Amino acid sequence: MPEVVRSLQIPAPPSVVWQWLSTEDGLRRWMSPEIEIDVRVGGAYRMPGGDGETWISGVVLEMVPEGRLVLSWLEEDSGWVHPGRLVITLEPVAGGTRVGLVHDGFAGIGKPGWEKTAEAYERGADKHQVLRRLADAVTAAGV
Repeated sequence: MPEVVRSLQIPAPPSVVWQWLSTEDGLRRWMSPEIEIDVRVGGAYRMPGGDGETWISGVVLEMVPEGRLVLSWLEEDSGWVHPGRLVITLEPVAGGTRVGLVHDGFAGIGKPGWEKTAEAYERGADKHQVLRRLADAVTAAGV
């Protein structure tokens, strides 16, 4: 199963990084300034995609404080029948937190040519540098 996987280390403990994942204000400061999200399991969200044209929507599937945030991920009006997932994990390491990001479930979105969608997300992960934006927000706020 294709996955888009990225990780980086942030020089802050998981408790600090978690604050940026567990509130709408925190998510707006690094993920998307236009995200609207009910940050609780089962809560809905919606935001513009990285291309500025596509809208992304879904629900919060899982929240493990200081450990994991899982969102369903659906490109609206793009032929997706089922959502994929975005999984963000926090792991304490010496000197801070290793943050992992995984986009998965492409084979199950029900869109013909889903492989090209997975390839586009691979390119987009490098272009949009979402984890770098998170790290910059945490660092700018001070620990």
